Amino acid sequence: MSPTPVILILGAGPNIGQHVAQAFAAKGYKVALASRTAKEETTEDGINISSDLSDPESVVNLFSKVKESLGLPSVVVYNAGAATSNDAKDPLSLPLADFTRDLNINTTSAFVAAQQAVSAFKQLPDSASKTFIYTGNMLNTTTMAPLMDLGVGKSATAHIIQSAAAAYAERGFKFYYADERKADGSAAYFSVDGEAHGKHYLQLAEGKEQGPWQQTFVKGMGYKKFPVV
Repeated sequence: MSPTPVILILGAGPNIGQHVAQAFAAKGYKVALASRTAKEETTEDGINISSDLSDPESVVNLFSKVKESLGLPSVVVYNAGAATSNDAKDPLSLPLADFTRDLNINTTSAFVAAQQAVSAFKQLPDSASKTFIYTGNMLNTTTMAPLMDLGVGKSATAHIIQSAAAAYAERGFKFYYADERKADGSAAYFSVDGEAHGKHYLQLAEGKEQGPWQQTFVKGMGYKKFPVV
């Protein structure tokens, strides 16, 4: 009998994070939710863990807690994000401390999470999903003047995901950069739909092979390829 699968969601907020958790729990997954404001507790379906992702070193300990409490995660979702608005006409005036903190959350901790995910995937049976999903947006292909540091983070992590998707595909490890769009291809940004993310992420996890690493998708339609802006 196969062990109960485990999903770890880093950055488990009330919209995307919670809907992804619900979608996977409905499929029988144990769910580990990690966020800065989480109250450490064991729940009926898994665990909640307090984690500050501005500290990349904390990610290793986070994975250790999940392994100890629930087992190795076969699906890892990195849903954390941070942005500090900058002067649109003077973007390089952004304080270094803000830039560094946000880059840690958007990219460096995501890199460590991907490393830890690969370590877990190598120990799981062939039947396990072995899927890593990063919640992105279209800032890896375009710019938004007041959000330079968010764009830097999304772009850098998109490169990590693209590299990993190519490198690990033969081993059955899947890596995705997920980007919800409107039907016309424009950015969803603040109108992102948590339920649509849950449905799409579950489809990606259930897929047997690596699909397009850049998963632009539309609510009610699923994956849709758009021209690069």
